[in-house]
Amino acid sequence: MTVAQSEQTEVALEEFEAFDAAAPEGFHVELINGRVLVTPAPDGDHDENVMSVGDQIRSRHPQLRMYQERGLAVPAYRAGRARVDGAVTPVGYFRGQPSWSDPAGVLMVVEVTSGREQDAEVDRIDKRDAYAQAGLPVYLLIDRHRGEAVVHWDPENGHYQHASTAAFGAKLALPEPFGFDLDTSELA
Repeated sequence: MTVAQSEQTEVALEEFEAFDAAAPEGFHVELINGRVLVTPAPDGDHDENVMSVGDQIRSRHPQLRMYQERGLAVPAYRAGRARVDGAVTPVGYFRGQPSWSDPAGVLMVVEVTSGREQDAEVDRIDKRDAYAQAGLPVYLLIDRHRGEAVVHWDPENGHYQHASTAAFGAKLALPEPFGFDLDTSELA
């Protein structure tokens, strides 16, 4: 992702909502740990990676779906808003929810790096920490710059207790409630 960050150290939720409403089409605006992040729409490889993970989950767990580009309210120690690349939930979880949904029923969040290497740190660190602070059970990062998939799980006191990494082409064991080896051979 290509990221533009605000110069302010902290942005109020009301300011973020006004900025989000005024953002040009084709850009995603997020509020992570008090900072505004602006990213362009994802490219085709990015989407194919998200779809590959979603297809594998659905084939093993038909009652689950991965929803792309879903807005989640991630209320860590600062109010946050994340437009996640993928949110895995039971079918129908988002029905009736607002555009910035409650993450309580989300079983896993998926992010895919894109853009410049230096921008990938937002996915590797900032979003990982925000998702752990919000208590999201599993965070899967598809890191295109490093050619690997990393799964984090079991958030406690704002930090994930466990992580596992697999190079593209290898299998990555996903924790429960998934309980299967993710095939990363299609990821790029």
